[in-house]
Amino acid sequence: MLKKYDFDKMPVVEIVNDILVDASKKGASDIHFDPHEEFMKIRIRIDGALQDYAEIPNAVKKNLVTRVKILAGMNITESRLPQDGAIKQNIQDVSLDLRVSCLPTINGEKIVIRILDYSMSSSGLEALGFSDKNYEKIMKMINMPNGIILVTGATGSGKSTTVYSILQKMNKEDINIITVEDPIEMNIEGVNQVQTNSEIGLTFASALRSILRQDPNVIMVGEIRDTETAKIAVRASITGHIVLSTIHTNNSLNTIERLLDMEVERYLLSSALTGIISQKLARRLCPKCKKKKATNDYEKELFKKVLHQDVNEIWTAEGCEECGNGYSGRIALQEVLLVNQEIKDAISSNMRKEELRHLVYRSDVTTLLQDGLEKVMNGETTFEEVLKLIELDNDDPKENDDNLQSALKFTKIAQESVSDEPTFTEMPKYEEKIEVKEEPVVAKEPELEIKEEPKKTAEEEIHEEPAKEEKIEEEIKTTQVEDDWSMPEVEIKEEPVITKEPELEIKEEPVEEKNDSKKYSYADIDDDEDLMNMEF
Repeated sequence: MLKKYDFDKMPVVEIVNDILVDASKKGASDIHFDPHEEFMKIRIRIDGALQDYAEIPNAVKKNLVTRVKILAGMNITESRLPQDGAIKQNIQDVSLDLRVSCLPTINGEKIVIRILDYSMSSSGLEALGFSDKNYEKIMKMINMPNGIILVTGATGSGKSTTVYSILQKMNKEDINIITVEDPIEMNIEGVNQVQTNSEIGLTFASALRSILRQDPNVIMVGEIRDTETAKIAVRASITGHIVLSTIHTNNSLNTIERLLDMEVERYLLSSALTGIISQKLARRLCPKCKKKKATNDYEKELFKKVLHQDVNEIWTAEGCEECGNGYSGRIALQEVLLVNQEIKDAISSNMRKEELRHLVYRSDVTTLLQDGLEKVMNGETTFEEVLKLIELDNDDPKENDDNLQSALKFTKIAQESVSDEPTFTEMPKYEEKIEVKEEPVVAKEPELEIKEEPKKTAEEEIHEEPAKEEKIEEEIKTTQVEDDWSMPEVEIKEEPVITKEPELEIKEEPVEEKNDSKKYSYADIDDDEDLMNMEF
């Protein structure tokens, strides 16, 4: 049911406050203000799924957007460019920490508000749903003297919550912790937190260079986004520091490949990498209305392949008044890889991806699929949620082997069928055509030989050859004679050309002499009268 407001009696300020507080109490992670042509729709995201919340008429739409922008500290006069802001205050006795994003669209400005919930981060690592095996691995990573620990996953998969929980576990009196974040999502007492600002040149890379001079024990980088940040973070972990960071990848193997693609040297990565925590969020079953059901054949087969167990019953969602759809909250599916010496040697020796995959998952690693199916057996989530989040072909190495073998069998059958078809159908027809074409060629060849066979005609030709040679010699002589007569004609034609050229020179010389006599023959004149009578 959509929530309705009396826009004639309630001011816009109260409407905005009620939307923010009510969404926070319902456990929403995001609030969407979506503009349409005739109205604005408000949707809230609960447990990863968007739900319709209310509709705002166009008469109130602009005032509502302006109110949100004022609370977030945005420029209310600018509606053509995207803007970011934050809201941190108490509204109706509820402490809210919100991140606001504004984006111009065709129908108006779209606003998305992220509600930051620190309840899970403040409760510690024990409340994040790690299995006992994975929890022990994380504690080993934290207690190592140096190295880089990466938390991976998609956007909104709870990476920041896991990182903040680890920082709180490491936050002690004798440890200096410095973080570089964009933005700072949670203030932790005793931790030095730095907010990046790219406009003034304070980036992750430039901040890391300065942090290394601050005598840190633990460095937290909000996100590894580029090659420069990755290289500095890896080198910082080698020089005696514990480095925590996040990166957008799906699993442990993809994280190693991503860092290599960022041009991180293999020898540095192999010596620096301590552990990788990959996670995804699935909806948690409502503890009040969940019920058991019998497993079908496909579910039994998958449990047998992945967990090597026979499972006859699993939990499923039912729905009640409190949850509505059978789910309440979310739980993390984790894959924790503690990098051992064998994996480090494989990274430095440039091992192929297939071999590295078998090496990684052959070690003591619980994959995302295995962890998800274990939580299905424990009644924490459903089988449908696990299949919706995890690709079986990518995360289950055994399933990969079966699929590869079956695919190879099918390709062999296909190749045999393709190779058999032309041998029995097309090839005989093609050969028959070739034989038909060759027969006339063979018939023509003897005709040519018959013309060459008569030897008598050849002997007669030999006797006739001297006569032919004499005729050819006579023709050559005639041509030579013609050439001899033509040569002098060419010379006769060239002679007048040679004779004419000196005539031209002779004509030019007297012209120059006459000019010289008029202008420069003063030395030859002796009488003054002749000088007086000369015309200049």
